[in-house]
Order: sequence, then C-alpha cells, then structure tokens
Amino acid sequence: MHKGWRAPGRVNLIGDHTDYNDGFVLPAAIDLECVVRSAPRTDSQMRVRWLDDENGDRYAEAVRQELALLGRADVGIDAEVTSTVPVGSGLSSSAALEVALAVALCAAADFWLEPTELARVCQRAEQRASGVPCGIMDQLTSVAGRVGHALLIDCRSLEIEPIPIPAELEIVVVHSGLPRALAGSAYAERRAACERTAARLGLEALRDATAEQVTDDPRARHVVSENARVLEAADALRSSDLARLGGLMAASHASLRDDFEVSTPELDALVTELTAAGALGARLTGAGFGGCVVALADREQATEIAARASERYRKSTGMTPTTYLCPAADGAGLLA
Repeated sequence: MHKGWRAPGRVNLIGDHTDYNDGFVLPAAIDLECVVRSAPRTDSQMRVRWLDDENGDRYAEAVRQELALLGRADVGIDAEVTSTVPVGSGLSSSAALEVALAVALCAAADFWLEPTELARVCQRAEQRASGVPCGIMDQLTSVAGRVGHALLIDCRSLEIEPIPIPAELEIVVVHSGLPRALAGSAYAERRAACERTAARLGLEALRDATAEQVTDDPRARHVVSENARVLEAADALRSSDLARLGGLMAASHASLRDDFEVSTPELDALVTELTAAGALGARLTGAGFGGCVVALADREQATEIAARASERYRKSTGMTPTTYLCPAADGAGLLA
C-alpha cells in the first residue's frame, strides 16, 4: 500500500550565512513542498520515479547511505516523487526532497529518528550529494516547521523557538528569474574564510566573535552583525513591531550585498522595487548568487505590491520574475 509523505521548502526571513557559523536564523517552512508516495518492497532495491526532477537520484542514494550508517535495515521502496518547490531558487528544494525521502525510507523500515537527528542525516546527505558544506537550517526547518510560525533556531544547540507570525502579515517570495549558481566554489570560499577568522581569533565559531574583533573583516563582520539582527528581528516579530522588522531586513540585505558580497544586480533591483511598491521589508533569501527575494507585506495589499514590483523589475532588467505567496507551514509528515 502506497503512503504519501510530505516535506516543505523553507524561506529564511533573516539570518543568512550564519547557520554554518553556529549562529541564529529565523526561517519558516512554506506551503511549497516535496511529496513522496512510496511502498516497501520485499527486497533491498530503491526504485524512484521522478515526476519533476530527473537529477534526484544522487540525493536519494545519499539519504539511503546516511540512514544505513545509523543502522536502518536495507528495506527497499518503490517511490514516486513530485515537488512544487522551484529548483535553484534558494527555497531549499533539495532539503525538502531529502527530508521527504528520509521519512519514507524510515517508515518502510520502521526506523524512526528524533527530529534533530533526522535533520542531521539529511544535512549530511546534502553535503554528500552536492559537495557543498551546507549548514543545518534548511533540513531542520523542513523537519520542524509549524503552521503560522517562524522558527528562531540556535544552530549550535539546535534549540527552536516557534514565533507566531501576525495574521495581517503575508510572506511574499519573488524569484528573480536568475538561477541560483551556488555550485560549491563561492559558498565554500566564504565558509572557509569564516572558519579561518574564527581560528585566528581562537574561537570555536564566528558566533562567539564580537563586533570589535571583526571591524576590518567584512565577511566576519556580516556574520556578527547578522546574528544580532536575527535576535532583534525575533524580538520585533514577538511584539509585532513590523516597521522595526522591515528595517532589519533592509540592513541584512545591505550587509549581504556589501560585506558578504553574495547579491547580484538583479536581486538588488528586486529588493528596491518591492520596497518602493510598499513592502514592509525585503531582502535576498538563501545563499545568494541568484534565486529569490523575500518580502513582508500587509496581507490585503500583498498581491498588488508583488505585481507592481514585478512589472517594474521586468521593465528595468528584462528578467521574468515569479511570485509566490507563502503561508508558514508545518514540517514533514504523512500527507493528509
């Protein structure tokens, strides 16, 4: 008998390139998701039919290998995979795939993991499959999301505080039309630079650095200031201080653009147009180098704001944006 297992993508409201520095992030799981319909086999073969992405085999095998290392019995599955998370967008399509597949494989073998361990398995699978030394934010958000809430995650302790998103607030995600070229090199270079600075300062990670210690180091300066912005943004969200939250998003984008240098002219233009159209705040989301911008807007005005900004962006850049209104969703589980 086939069962359906779902895992959501995620959007990061604030806190980019902080997770692999043991820092803080404020993402939300979204209602774009990967669905795996599967049934156990009587042998050890894993047969997967990809309805949307023909390049998923290496991720599936990586998840299977990581689960085997933890002692999962080699029970095969027949599976059909579909996803509404756009690939290369910075919305964690690969994490959603890994988590949905991991849950399906665990269910077939009656092998269950705690949420944080499941996220760690999928993080290691991502690293194995992509060669990118990613942090744990994407997988943990896909596992632990809560409808109507953002998650304040401490990426050192993996403690999670769900924070309600005000009912009048809409999360607007706009894909720039520019594919995200994460491909290891630029991402890995920035992670390595952060680790070198932490080592030079005698610290476990840049999470432990002070602003005074990194004044002349723009990469580290971004991480330290971004961690502070995440904590302040969480406080603003708790108190529904949306003007303050919007200002923090603007400061985050400026830091990612100027200090961490992961923005592009297209992302900058899209942030500008969304802000001019009336968004409360906007910033690139994810690793950068293309992909999406996240904005917060009044729910009643969100569609109009996105349409107005998208049209101006299209005229100024020649790029075709795609808009998603993304309610915060629950984490992975059985498909209803």
